[in-house]
Amino acid sequence: MNHEEILKKVDHTLLKQTATWDQIRSLCDDAIRYQTASVCIPPCYVRQAKEYVRDQMRICTVIGFPNGNTTTAVKAFETKEALDNGADEIDMVINIGALKEGNDSYIQNEIRILKEICGSHILKVIIETCLLTEEEKIWMCRIVTQAGADFIKTSTGFSTAGATFEDVRLFAQYVGGQVRIKAAGGISSFDDAETFIRLGADRLGTSRLVKLAKEEQEA
Repeated sequence: MNHEEILKKVDHTLLKQTATWDQIRSLCDDAIRYQTASVCIPPCYVRQAKEYVRDQMRICTVIGFPNGNTTTAVKAFETKEALDNGADEIDMVINIGALKEGNDSYIQNEIRILKEICGSHILKVIIETCLLTEEEKIWMCRIVTQAGADFIKTSTGFSTAGATFEDVRLFAQYVGGQVRIKAAGGISSFDDAETFIRLGADRLGTSRLVKLAKEEQEA
């Protein structure tokens, strides 16, 4: 798989607390130049970014990020506002405490509510694999499938670890047919990216691959 094909599966990401509009605008420019799947940016920049890129690039943003323990009503409001501001895709974080308590109905209901708000827009569900047991990861594959989300996503990139090959392999085994996989956090080479894709990932959340592509062009 060549680098251009891999970049088409990348959500070119900048979610740091210190991110400025100038940095987001540069991110958008690079995403358009290298034809990534989307840019993934903080909610506060969605409207400005959409006005800037128009139809040249998809805008993805995050909901309940990074901890996931805001209320469902707050996540619903965030989602509606993001879509009103021009977001094309939504990456939500589950309530991990609810999962640890075994409250799968809470999590499934929350995902269903956000997917209903999203309608035809893509909803990705971040389960923060580094904080879960293998049993909980399998459980979340089933919940995400039953709730009708479009993607299951490994990580926020803000916790103790990011995506692993083992987690993507596990997702591919247990998610339903309509659910795609996004690996995010710590993807730092095209070789690793290709391995994630071969194991079943359809999207990659990273900023490093576009930087590598730029370095290759400039070399």
